[in-house]
Amino acid sequence: MNANEQRSDTAAVTQGGGHPSASVHPVVRVAAEWTWRLLVIFAGLLTLGYIVTRLDTVLIPVGLALLSSALLVPLVDWLQAKGVPRSAAVVVVLIGSIGIVAGIMTFVVEQFIEGLPGLTEQFEASVTQIQGWLTDGPLHFSEDQIRQAGDSVVKSIQDNRQQLTSGALTTATVVGEIFTGALLTLFTLIFFLYGGSQIWEFVTRLVPTTSRRRVRLAGSQGFGSLIGYVRATVAVAAADAVGIGAGLAILGVPLALPLASLVFIGAFIPIVGAFLTGFLAVLVALVTKGFLTALIVLGIIIGVMQLEAHVLQPLLLGRAVRLHPLAVVLAITTGIVLAGIVGGLLAVPIVALLNTAVRSLLSTDPDATYDALEVDDPAVPLYPAEADGPHPPHPADPHLADPHLDDPHLDDTAQTHDRPE
Repeated sequence: MNANEQRSDTAAVTQGGGHPSASVHPVVRVAAEWTWRLLVIFAGLLTLGYIVTRLDTVLIPVGLALLSSALLVPLVDWLQAKGVPRSAAVVVVLIGSIGIVAGIMTFVVEQFIEGLPGLTEQFEASVTQIQGWLTDGPLHFSEDQIRQAGDSVVKSIQDNRQQLTSGALTTATVVGEIFTGALLTLFTLIFFLYGGSQIWEFVTRLVPTTSRRRVRLAGSQGFGSLIGYVRATVAVAAADAVGIGAGLAILGVPLALPLASLVFIGAFIPIVGAFLTGFLAVLVALVTKGFLTALIVLGIIIGVMQLEAHVLQPLLLGRAVRLHPLAVVLAITTGIVLAGIVGGLLAVPIVALLNTAVRSLLSTDPDATYDALEVDDPAVPLYPAEADGPHPPHPADPHLADPHLDDPHLDDTAQTHDRPE
């Protein structure tokens, strides 16, 4: 083929539609473009999940420290505003928080130990009553059948004694990991409370200068929503614990205070946690007080959860971060799969933070969007606190603003970030 024939073929292709890919149907082209983009996103999510599962020993304490800092940093800022040095404020808040938690746990454990003998006696009486109902009731089981069922349970435990023993050894290892994670959480929390903003500014130096301020502001606004979420969750959990605990105490159910404490802890995992801990309270009431009391306890729990869902969450938690229930359940499930119960605890707060941060990044005017959010908006914070967590200086404050922050011609060494002590 000579040069003239090649030029004529090229001209024919051009006249017939230009590039050869023009012959591909637009639907196929769009589908192919979306397919490779989705594959890249899916590969990124798989990589992120793999990293989380491999580094969970480090990431979980950091996540717990971030969650704790969202609860405690307003107290540190308040003490600093009253003239207390920030280092002293951090020490006071940490010691006070640890003391309060230790005191509550000690009181709950003492109540559990005191109520355990009575619970055992009531449990034995309930077992005897159930045996009598099985033999004399409508089922008419014989004593031999009941005895055989009990013997089979004992035999199953004896056959699996080795697995139980190895599980005890594994438990010792887990206790060591928990202790190590607790120390790492406390160590990280100290630095988050003392200089979280400086840490966030240092991390965002990896971002190009032209986008750095927007990323810092997105992190700041996300942390503000996290503060609102944690405060609202504590209020909702306390209301659940008081309501259910008072009902258990009035009905005379043993271990009312420990069960109320479990309800408080479980309420930090939305939807799932309160249901599971409430089911445990119903089970204790059934074993110790009978079927009627268990039904009353179930009614109390349903009433409290309805109050939470239709009054407390829209009033408190909904203003901090209103997520679709499907998103909440999927986030909790993913967190539990990746990191167990702690992952379920951290899942929704992380989604709350990312929800506001992403909205800020996608907004044309992040400051106006954050300030003008309506109550029904999913990202409106209940307490838009100026926290010392990952919070960049606000450009409206002449003392905190950085005139060189948005200058792409200056490198990081020429930028200064003077902050008040």
